Amino acid sequence: MQLQTHLAIDESLSGRVVHLREGYAQVVLPTHRAMLADRRGLIHGGFLFGAADYAAMAAVNDPNVVLGAAEIRFLAPVRKGDTVIFEAEVQSRKGKKRIVKVQGKIEGKKVFQGNFTAFVPDRHILE
Repeated sequence: MQLQTHLAIDESLSGRVVHLREGYAQVVLPTHRAMLADRRGLIHGGFLFGAADYAAMAAVNDPNVVLGAAEIRFLAPVRKGDTVIFEAEVQSRKGKKRIVKVQGKIEGKKVFQGNFTAFVPDRHILE
């Protein structure tokens, strides 16, 4: 299956899709200096959210998919040098609405979880 959405994403900041199938995506996010929130090595949560959102949109995999809402939890800190693996799976489809569950793990330990509500309009949101 080929990725059909978010093709201009900067993978160095949002991760890379490594597995993709109908209703499922896995995104790997290696963390680095540009993502730091402080001098102690803490990764800013915005980068984790961005990678999780990317995984959710890839799981839907429609060129017009957009995020409508998200309910997320940061479960553990992420440090510079950690690699976070995000798995996203579409839980429900109703009309144009998709609910996607996303989990982020480091070496099997869950550090992020969320439910993303996405919409698939008939045309690009900017048209």
